[in-house]
Amino acid sequence: MRLQKYLADAGIASRRKCEQLIEEGRVKLNGAVAEIGMNVNDGDVVTLDGKRVRANNERVMIAFYKPKNVICSNAEDEDRKKVTDFFKELPYRLYTVGRLDYDSEGLILVTNDGDAANRLMHPRYGLSKTYNVLCSGRFTDAEIHALASGVMLEDGMTAPARVKLLRETDNGNTELSITIHEGRNRQVRRMVAAVGHDTLRLVRVSIGKLTISGLKSGQWRFLSREETELLLK
Repeated sequence: MRLQKYLADAGIASRRKCEQLIEEGRVKLNGAVAEIGMNVNDGDVVTLDGKRVRANNERVMIAFYKPKNVICSNAEDEDRKKVTDFFKELPYRLYTVGRLDYDSEGLILVTNDGDAANRLMHPRYGLSKTYNVLCSGRFTDAEIHALASGVMLEDGMTAPARVKLLRETDNGNTELSITIHEGRNRQVRRMVAAVGHDTLRLVRVSIGKLTISGLKSGQWRFLSREETELLLK
């Protein structure tokens, strides 16, 4: 097995990131500094920064209800609570599939499979993401139509979205369902701001056909093999 695939299968990072780690000289094979393209055979010892890396071919995919004020980062110097803090008891190196803003909540995928994560994040696959968004004020039909058709942001026009009015609150606010296929930074919040409203609460309720149903804030569950395969299709 190629060294970079061995590292990726062990949950270290995506294959591309593992190649970078090898190029940086941080990986050794049987005590010698490794090079990209080397093969790992039975009995070989692979280390990263002096710590042994053991193969783990078991792919795990987790649905997690990220609470508000939790970040999607593995940075060790980050003092805020991280998504991966919720999984310290699991014997995997895990990272999130994409991002969900610090001040947003809801469904995010967590996995040890870097290749699967990259595929799910790639814009070419257009994986839909649906958000329930509590917004300030009342929306006109023209504003809802603008969100659905596409609005101009500083990084360009957004692609068409599915927008549905869920309810109008007694205190004059509005809750919308917004489904997008893009993954721009803070996109939904910026879309709402572009038509003159503030986002008061944002909850991602689904990714593709996978929903957050049955999970409360801070809870998670393993996806079945069938659910994982459906996502990767």
